[in-house]
Amino acid sequence: MWWLLWLLAALLVLFCSLDVWYFLRVAAVVLRAWFQPQIRDITAEQTLTGRVSPHDIDMCHMNNARYLRECDFARFSLYIRNGVFKGLRALKASMVVGATTIRYRRPLCIGEGFELRSRIVSWDDKAFYLEQRFVSTKDGLVCAVMYCKQSIIRSSPDKIMQHLCKRKVDCPEFPEDLQHWVNFISASSQALRAESGLEEKSK
Repeated sequence: MWWLLWLLAALLVLFCSLDVWYFLRVAAVVLRAWFQPQIRDITAEQTLTGRVSPHDIDMCHMNNARYLRECDFARFSLYIRNGVFKGLRALKASMVVGATTIRYRRPLCIGEGFELRSRIVSWDDKAFYLEQRFVSTKDGLVCAVMYCKQSIIRSSPDKIMQHLCKRKVDCPEFPEDLQHWVNFISASSQALRAESGLEEKSK
């Protein structure tokens, strides 16, 4: 009987100190992607399906932050199936989110189904750039669209692509709207560096 009380106490501490459901969802997404067919085209669009649950909502529609959380899960699946995670491990590199922006066009309401369509649009010498779209299964409307800059540490997108494809891969052209966003990120970075005096130190 005492061991059951200790187990319940341990679970209570665990759920109070960690977002357990997040890690369980990550494990489920990774396992599912692991057993799905590998996709050879690095830039191919991949789709995950979902439905807005009561746990996701505020004011009867999906909470703004939940969109970003769903995008996290979709990227895990994307990188496992297209081999990017494998390339990172082989090159002893890692990746972090460098920037995101999301545009909300119409709320996803409680119980509404959606497709989350993710793809690598392009890359430069430091990062991959992704587009992720939330498409309602009710009427096909794009309810939200997000851009993500995925920065590569201790390597580069070109090296990852060469490792996976065994050849030099030309970078796709940036769409005009994405290029504007990349320019904004660069200008913001330069302004913040100047503000903190880092540009003077690097001269």
